[in-house]
Amino acid sequence: MPALFHLFAIVVALTGTSVAAQQFETQAEAGYVFDMTTGTVLLDKNADRPLPPASMSKLMTIYMAFEAVADGRLQIDAELPVSAEAASYGGSSMFLDTTDRVTVEDLLRGVIVLSGNDASVVLAEALSPDGTEAGFARMMTARAREMGMNNSTFRNSSGWPADGHEMSMRDLGILAERLIVDFPTFYPIFAEREFAFDGRVPSNSQNRNPILGLGLGADGLKTGHTMEAGYGLVGSATQDGRRVIFVLTGMDSPAERAQESEKILNWAFRQFAERDVATAGSRIATADVWMGETDEIGLTVAEDLRLLLPVLESDSLDARVQFDDPVQAPIIAGQTLGELIIEIDGLPDKRIPLVADADVARGGFMPRLRTAAKVLLAKVSSATADSATTTGETPAEPEDAA
Repeated sequence: MPALFHLFAIVVALTGTSVAAQQFETQAEAGYVFDMTTGTVLLDKNADRPLPPASMSKLMTIYMAFEAVADGRLQIDAELPVSAEAASYGGSSMFLDTTDRVTVEDLLRGVIVLSGNDASVVLAEALSPDGTEAGFARMMTARAREMGMNNSTFRNSSGWPADGHEMSMRDLGILAERLIVDFPTFYPIFAEREFAFDGRVPSNSQNRNPILGLGLGADGLKTGHTMEAGYGLVGSATQDGRRVIFVLTGMDSPAERAQESEKILNWAFRQFAERDVATAGSRIATADVWMGETDEIGLTVAEDLRLLLPVLESDSLDARVQFDDPVQAPIIAGQTLGELIIEIDGLPDKRIPLVADADVARGGFMPRLRTAAKVLLAKVSSATADSATTTGETPAEPEDAA
């Protein structure tokens, strides 16, 4: 049967006055904040609701272009033609025309730094199975599903308003993390603040990301805006070895987007800190062993456990161990036997696997005999207690020795 025990070792080690972390009340319609270093979700506001992502969905186009370069389907110095369809797009633009042939490298910068709709379509048509942007959008949706982005559906490569073109903020966070982890060579492009392509339209050469250059450690990723979606941003920054990813959408102005983004980064970095909680190999709890050479086994974490905790609550947490008791022998050291469940006010519960700290072989004749005797004694005791309850009698207590 499941066994639940308070984890006194950790609670005692981190005792103190508990003050709940101050929750961030974002003005965004939807938001998602993720501490990538520890895998901790710090904020979830409508994070799984599919919404129009505007140009933030260009991150999927960029991801697929990076993949194509990495696996050799697309060369970084290849020159791609500009179709009439691509050149016809309005909004954010590299100002391409049908006489241009543009390198993949310049197109990537055109999408990332300038948010060029035209550049997105050029890349899409080059990678599409049928040469059309619609065909590439179907590829985007299929690839998103493979990546676990189940609330994303694409109708185009640029985020241009279209019925059914939607992404959730969590999906955008997943995508941001994959860009950072999968393409470390290309990722620095997101921090570039200017791209003056061919000297065209100098007034359109600046990266619109408002958190770059503020001294916050920001290095990406993508803004977005349409009338339907409002103003949004997929951002990321590193401070003191921690990386935070955040996604916001539905704000009313560029100024509100900039202010909200700076506030949310300051909150994420200043209101939370990492703490050592448990050391690999240290016994956190013990479990009874059934039919083993020994009667008990220690439970521990496989790796040192370090958690992100609210700074005002970092001296206190509630933890418990859950496992099936007793544990059946034989047992192998490192075998998962249960979970350590840690509850932090305002954050999702942390569930960490607990493993055996030693081998326990199946017992021989004598251990099995002892186990059988224990079971028999337990049954006899239970039967005696049931009988006393039925007759209304209470088992007599032994008299004190004279």
